[in-house]
Parts: sequence; structure tokens; C-alpha cells
Amino acid sequence: MAKTNPPGFYRIMLGDFEVTALSDGTMPGFNLQQLLTNVSAGVISTALDREFLRDPIEGSVNAYLINTGPKLVLVDVGAGKLFGPTLGRLIDNLRASGYRPEQVDEVVITHMHPDHVGGLVADGQMAFPNAVVRADRREASFWLSPIHLDAAPAAQKDFFRGAMASVQPYVQAGKLKLFDDGAEITPGVSVRGLPGHTEGHTSVVIESEGRKLVLWGDIIHAAPVQFPHPEVTIAFDSDATAAAAQRGKAFAEAAREGYLVGAAHISFPGLGRVRLEGQAYRWVPLPYGVLR
Repeated sequence: MAKTNPPGFYRIMLGDFEVTALSDGTMPGFNLQQLLTNVSAGVISTALDREFLRDPIEGSVNAYLINTGPKLVLVDVGAGKLFGPTLGRLIDNLRASGYRPEQVDEVVITHMHPDHVGGLVADGQMAFPNAVVRADRREASFWLSPIHLDAAPAAQKDFFRGAMASVQPYVQAGKLKLFDDGAEITPGVSVRGLPGHTEGHTSVVIESEGRKLVLWGDIIHAAPVQFPHPEVTIAFDSDATAAAAQRGKAFAEAAREGYLVGAAHISFPGLGRVRLEGQAYRWVPLPYGVLR
């Protein structure tokens, strides 16, 4: 018995672009009763029962590689060695999918929490040696600031240290480039601010031949609970009220426009659409196969 799954990658076509979802692994022991806020224990239990789940759940950590033809753009990089042995598999899965880290041209960071930036480095060196790393200006100003590190509660200091250690090799090489809301990374790939979860939390919008994919970052962490209850927040939110408002807007827009969504913490590959049903939302996973 191998007792393991095969390499974690999943590929679709979005117009002329190839999109490869990459698994960095999972986070076992993701205890929703302890982590979710603005919600009762009963609501969480009912939502999990509906999905045949039991707390604690196992949370996915997903990243996405966009091949536009001229460029390879990687959105988020997983946790590297910052979150234990069940994560840090992105590079292996990138290679299994047919690509090499040195081929990546651009790395776009949705926000600087450890499970999104830790994979930038391997043994203290740049894991993507030929890539430019791009991040929101507000996000970098917050997480890379020694002043903010000193002022942070003890429980959050490792978040700052992880971001600094992961990004520093790129800073030294002159490869960290900051963007403002609405910037174009490369034709067909742009960014849109969704602050709340963090100060500069960002989504990435991919458009090709009339097809659209929005990579949400951490708009959602607990799909069984937060789709029917978008008001539910999580302890990791820097501004829970703003995060809940952004989630409500993101769900409503995705349901209204019908575009494809990619999410970092929905079960791998985290690709699907959102449907409005009454006062709640429902996640509709992408069917297996190639989207054209």
C-alpha cells in the first residue's frame, strides 16, 4: 500500500492560456471551531455535517501557474519549510507537471502569510532564480517592516519573520517589484486589491479569448461554512469586518458574472464557480477535463 496520492497538479486551458493548479500539500488539524469567528459552534457543526466532514478538517494549499505563451506567471508559492512536513511540495509538483523553477518569469504574491511566501526560498536561496517577485506595495510595507515586527503580538511575530526571510534574497538581487491596485503584470494578467484578510491582500485576474479566471488568494478558508455564511471570519484576518465585506462582494460578483474562480484553500485543485441559491452561495467544482 503506497498510502500516498500521485503528484498534485491539474491543468486546464483558459482561452489561449494554460493554467496549472499546483498543490503545496495540506494542513491536517485545521480546527474550524477554534479558528472561525463571528459564528456559533452549531452553525459550524451543521455545515460540516452537510459535507460529510468532521472537525478538524484538512485544508488545501494551492498555487497556480499561468502560461501565457511569452511568460510563465506563478501565483503564490506555498509554505516551503514554514509549516511542517505536510506542506512544501510545490516545487516537486511543479517539476512533475513538466516545468522547472528556473523557467518561471514572474511570481505574484497575493499576500505575505507564510503559506503563500515560504516557497520562495530553498535552503536560503531563491527557489525561482530567474523570476521577478511582485507584491502589493501596502503588503510589503507592512510585513517587511522591522517596526511592525517589533510592535506585533508574540503570536504573530513568526509571520513577519517568515515573510522577511522568504523575500529577502529577492530584495538583495533587486528582484522584488511592488505594484499598486489594478496593475498589469503581463498582457492578460492583472491584479485587483481585496484588502481585509491582510492590508494589501490581492486577487489576480486572468483573461484570454473572452475567458476569465479570478484567483482569490485567501478570500475563503473554510468552504463548507463560508459559502453558506459569507459573514464568517477567521482568526488570521487582520481586519475581520473588511474581510467579510470583501468576501461578500467577491461571491456576489463571481455568481453574477459566472467566471471561473481559483482559491488557495478550497480542496485541490480549488477551481470552480459560485452559484447563488436563495440567500446563500454554493461552490460548483470544475468538472474533470479541459476547459476551452
